[in-house]
Amino acid sequence: MEDRSDLYDVYTTNAPHPWEDPQHQCLEDQDNVECLRRKIKYYFMNPCEKYHARGRKPWKLILQIIKIAFITIQLVSFGLSNQMVVTFKEENLMTFKHLFLKDYADGGMDSYAVYRQADVYDHIDYIIIQYGHLHNITVGNHAYEKKGDFYTPLSVCQDFYRNGTIFPGNDTFEIDAHVETECFEVYPMYNPSLQETLPHFELHFKRMLSVKVTFVLKAINLQTVRHRELPDCYDFTVIITFNNQAHSGRIKVDLENDVDINECRDWKVAGACTFAELTARNIYLTVLFDCFIIITCITSLALCMRSVINGIQLQLAYTLYSQNRCGQKVPWSDRLEFVNGWYILIIASDILTIVGSILKIEIQSKVLTNYDLCSIFLGIGTMFVWTGVIRYMGYFRKYNILILTLRAAFPNVIRFICCAGIIYLSYCLCGWVVLGPYHEKFRTLNTVSECLFSLINGDDMYPTFKNMKQKSSLVWVFSRVYLYSFVSLFIYMILSLFITIITDTYDTIKQQQLSGIPTSELHKFMSVCKDLPNSGMYRLEENSCFLNCCVTRCRKHQETHQERLTSEA
Repeated sequence: MEDRSDLYDVYTTNAPHPWEDPQHQCLEDQDNVECLRRKIKYYFMNPCEKYHARGRKPWKLILQIIKIAFITIQLVSFGLSNQMVVTFKEENLMTFKHLFLKDYADGGMDSYAVYRQADVYDHIDYIIIQYGHLHNITVGNHAYEKKGDFYTPLSVCQDFYRNGTIFPGNDTFEIDAHVETECFEVYPMYNPSLQETLPHFELHFKRMLSVKVTFVLKAINLQTVRHRELPDCYDFTVIITFNNQAHSGRIKVDLENDVDINECRDWKVAGACTFAELTARNIYLTVLFDCFIIITCITSLALCMRSVINGIQLQLAYTLYSQNRCGQKVPWSDRLEFVNGWYILIIASDILTIVGSILKIEIQSKVLTNYDLCSIFLGIGTMFVWTGVIRYMGYFRKYNILILTLRAAFPNVIRFICCAGIIYLSYCLCGWVVLGPYHEKFRTLNTVSECLFSLINGDDMYPTFKNMKQKSSLVWVFSRVYLYSFVSLFIYMILSLFITIITDTYDTIKQQQLSGIPTSELHKFMSVCKDLPNSGMYRLEENSCFLNCCVTRCRKHQETHQERLTSEA
């Protein structure tokens, strides 16, 4: 930008501008330049200034305020509904653990395992017995899945190597790595014992990889009735896994369930007519509200896209003017000024909200049951909408300096994060390989990254140092050097440099605002126009600028011709 500063030094002097010199340009070109300057200056005005300039109502601002309010209400409503679903899933998962896992205690899933062969048979037998007597022991409304006239059976599947001869005492083994699966089925309420149901059932512990017990249970979420909503019917696919892949003598036991939500086929509620009317009305109002939000977002999307297109058109016009008139290329920093990032953010939020609202309508109509996907779209859309509020706070001078600092420091911050990220990754890999066998927080790359990030923020320092096993003196000494160097490097140096980048940018922006000197060629170009928003110079349709220029040119030609006749006379 320094090589082009001489060009704009001319604009700040009392000398005539190049486009005002009749020896260089015609009157039409002067008017076109002034027209372009006013259009660009009008584009960068805030809604209040645009209202004073052309009397146009700030429809985008009003629409964004309305959209923020309604989208927030929609998100809260969906969050409360989703909360009931999540609570029902979690409580059923906890119920299944207490029903089907022998001697299970809350919070003991990480250490829940079996160590003897008899214990494995006892746990499988316990699951089958509990499953067979489910109606007599559960306090919930659980039932077996039924297909036609028959109940869906419980399945016990064993995965094991095809052949294997293992002699640890002689340090010899022979094994076929091909995995085979053997499954048995147990029907509920019939032969509810492992010995009675599967008398020839045998586990090949030396070759066994895992045993999976799978069954399906059904339930109804009745808590939505008091909220005037139809209850949903749930299908829980319960999977209990005995994991022996490590062959370490410890078989881990885990229980998980997959949930499928369906619309109940038949229902009866006391006062069914009133309940049906209220339920139908609630669904109708909710869908109508979601449709209104979709229409609002589509309108906002259209207005913001129009503004983006106008900005691109102005950018092309300004670039063409600079190349043809000044022989200079417009830097990318000036070109990107015309692409309003806040409009891009609002467009992204509108698209996400529209998709999320459509999914919400499908969920409300029981067509879809994917709450997670819908919550992601609505959550990110709402986050972007509220982030866009910062754009309007930037119209105030004290808040604007914060936004300008973040925008100016962003490129340097990204470069700094890339450099610091390389060092961070090197520490993650080193800690994972060296300290992984001796510290539980360094067992996987994910846990290593989480541990180191906590150390950067000053969390969990003492337990990280203390929990290091001292089996190897060399590794213990290395761990101290590793941890002390990481904490010193990232807390005392890298974070300090990061803060310095932000503060230096803040001081630079503050000095620029105090001096009032244009900071770019685009700003210098606009600073020539001294017309205030309420001066009346902007009260023209954007497509009538060329006509106004022509009218002004004719008037000036007439005045020039009249002066010439007067002088001759």
